[in-house]
Amino acid sequence: MTFSNEQKAILDGPLIRTNVKKRTQSGRQLSYIESWFAIAEANRIFGFDGWSRETLDLKCVAEKEREIGTRKEPGWGVTYTCRVRVTIGGVIRDGCGAGHGIDRDLGLAHESALKEAESDAAKRALMTFGNQFGLALYDKEQSNVVDEAELPLESHRLFMDEAKRKIDSFMPCDPALADWWNSPEQKKLRRDLDLSQEDVDALKTLVIKRMAK
Repeated sequence: MTFSNEQKAILDGPLIRTNVKKRTQSGRQLSYIESWFAIAEANRIFGFDGWSRETLDLKCVAEKEREIGTRKEPGWGVTYTCRVRVTIGGVIRDGCGAGHGIDRDLGLAHESALKEAESDAAKRALMTFGNQFGLALYDKEQSNVVDEAELPLESHRLFMDEAKRKIDSFMPCDPALADWWNSPEQKKLRRDLDLSQEDVDALKTLVIKRMAK
């Protein structure tokens, strides 16, 4: 599968900070994206029929009685591990995850644990496709996590960098370069990003120079 330039721009783009959630685990604060958000982003970027998710392995690795809450009521603790495969066109990525369920009812503990394990594995598989699925959170500095107000400038920079790389990838005098530059998709991207005339002219100059070599 070949991703469109628009899809590449979205996948390479930064993750908006308001989509990042926080939780405390073992005394550390962790950043994450919610499962519903990852699925919604996959539908938005690839299309509802453009990707699939398959659970390859799901198993219970721990089940034991334990006390629950401050009242130390009897209950259960359950842990599942899971492996999920995400397929987008011909691109296949696997992810592994774990889920933990704690409840007075054993069945509900199992339900919570397996759902969490499957969601965790799916997010890890999707994460390999880019920042929108949480890849940006694996960078300790989170340089690709931005406030929404910064997004237009960041998207503009990414588009300009990608456009320059694309122009350089064409062979000199290749007529396909002119077709790419004048394509409806590229024109739409330039309009949507509201590029200044100066930026458009700068890219056009690179195209002309490449065509003239």
